[in-house]
Amino acid sequence: MTAPAVPVVGPRTANGGAPRRAIDRGSGFVERYFRIHTSLVYAFLYLPIVVVIVFAFNATDTRVTLWRGFSPKWFGIALNDPLVQKYVLNSFIVAIPNAIFATLFGTMAALGLQRVGKRVRLAFDALTYVSVIVPEIVIALATLVLFATSFDAIEAVFGVTRPGFGFHTIIAAHMLFNISLVLLLVRARLSTMDRTHVEASYDLFAPPWPTFRQITLPQLLPAIMAGFLLSFTFSFDDYVITTFTSGPGSTTIPLYIFGAIKKGVTPETNAVATMMLAFTLAMLAVGQWLLGRQSRRRGGGASMTGIIVEQT
Repeated sequence: MTAPAVPVVGPRTANGGAPRRAIDRGSGFVERYFRIHTSLVYAFLYLPIVVVIVFAFNATDTRVTLWRGFSPKWFGIALNDPLVQKYVLNSFIVAIPNAIFATLFGTMAALGLQRVGKRVRLAFDALTYVSVIVPEIVIALATLVLFATSFDAIEAVFGVTRPGFGFHTIIAAHMLFNISLVLLLVRARLSTMDRTHVEASYDLFAPPWPTFRQITLPQLLPAIMAGFLLSFTFSFDDYVITTFTSGPGSTTIPLYIFGAIKKGVTPETNAVATMMLAFTLAMLAVGQWLLGRQSRRRGGGASMTGIIVEQT
């Protein structure tokens, strides 16, 4: 006697739910939805940048949206503009000292917090995270009030001329955020660093400075480099904090671009923005090259994106 045929049904899930074949049919729809959604998100984020870059090569002399052909003439006009040269130099005057001091103090703070008690470390951690998560407009307003009241107090107590706003106030305000950023990056690197070589160095009675220079610093270098580059790009491109803390003669290139677009977007403005983007990407490429060179010497692999994501 022949047994009745049993319909073939796909294997069921662990909790006795619908067959996997039905779930797979639904997963295809979900996958297509997420692909479309991701494409729209990336288009929303990057399409305006592409438009700015494309119209920076517009040969028009009238309306920026009226395409008259491909021409790089606006880059030459922007590079030869005395105002653009002056404001770009101002941005470097602000960004370079900020990146140097933020990296130095942030690294020193990370190394110091490694040797303090838990309560002190938790207090500093709270202050560090507050300076990072507080909105930029709040930091800008707070630093403006701090500088204004401090300058008034200096004038009243010491009887000297009231200090004004300028490059020094911009750098100090930018460092408030960037020191915390470098501190977090370097501390994250310290927490995952192999300390066996450091302990072996101390067991062999090596002095602290050679131990730091030859063992600790090479392992911290990726985080320090990432902190330096992030500090530089943040300061070079910042608008909000710079607006609140700048003074006469300290206008940077972001302030110039914002003031220029009030009169209307021009191909020269697009050219300046494109060169700023190219410069930022070039800095990241240099950092990636340096990290790759170091990782090849050590037999490992590293990337700027990996360092930033892993340590934040």
